[in-house]
Amino acid sequence: MKKISIVIPCYNDAGSITMMHERLVQIFTSQLAEYDYEIIYVDDRSGDHTWNEIKKVCAANPKAKGIRNMRNFGFSRNIFSSMTYGTGDATFLIFGDIQDPPEILPDFVRHWEEGYKVVVGARANSYNNFLNRISRNIYYKIIAVMTNNKQLTGVCGFGLYDKQFISILKEIDDIQPFLPGILTEYVRDIKIIQTVQKEGRKSNWNFWGRYDLAMISITSYTKTLLRATTFIGLAVGACSAFYALYVVLKKIFFWDSYSAGTPSVMAGIFFLGAIQIFFLGIIGEYILSMNNRSMKRPLVVIDEKIGFESERCAQEPPQRRDGQPPTEE
Repeated sequence: MKKISIVIPCYNDAGSITMMHERLVQIFTSQLAEYDYEIIYVDDRSGDHTWNEIKKVCAANPKAKGIRNMRNFGFSRNIFSSMTYGTGDATFLIFGDIQDPPEILPDFVRHWEEGYKVVVGARANSYNNFLNRISRNIYYKIIAVMTNNKQLTGVCGFGLYDKQFISILKEIDDIQPFLPGILTEYVRDIKIIQTVQKEGRKSNWNFWGRYDLAMISITSYTKTLLRATTFIGLAVGACSAFYALYVVLKKIFFWDSYSAGTPSVMAGIFFLGAIQIFFLGIIGEYILSMNNRSMKRPLVVIDEKIGFESERCAQEPPQRRDGQPPTEE
């Protein structure tokens, strides 16, 4: 019997844990009875009663398990580590806020059985506010222009992943993983299913979370911005040189009629200063990304677990980059 691992990254999702669990169990009882399953809830150190709700469903169902992070490690790190905890032939990733419908799982399984190693859902609609929708659309257009890899529009991780792809994830040593980029880089054929986001609980995402994820994707998969600094600098420098020559010649031939004036000088200074500050910020994002990746920190640290057979964590202990286990202090 094939086994499907369901991993559910959670953050402040106390109001939806029980509902999520009931819907998933119903799916396996009525539509996927020929498959074994396990449900793993991963709490990224929520500020509400999410962990208590996870304890309740784990006590009621032996197939349910729980993992609690030592602190909040953020969206990307939590979902990436969560996907490595399962032991099934495939791993189904769904988020604890139930923004995506778990009832689509049988369709995912059918396509997986057809041979697709990855089946993901792409949101065809969104109940985010107008500003978030506009910023997201702008982001997708920008990243599509700047990167060589084809980007998956509307894909945030919700989907079914074969154990072969999960084994690839376990080999990636990256403190700032970006799952959509990893999918386009390491998966040849991806089945994308358009899903309809149902209006319900408000997502825990905010502007800064989206901005952080966007910067991770840009600094991980694009060189365009860094190279643009060179070309824009050359272009501005050339324009400045031509303008300086123009000023000198006009001053020579039209001495009395020409006056540069303070406003034009100040406008030029502010323009050049703005360009410098903008690209310093871009360079700073790349430096921050390199700094985070060079510190050799574990992706997450687990504080507590429920439902696992042994005292060992579902995930192997963090390895040093030389392949050796960490030494005791």
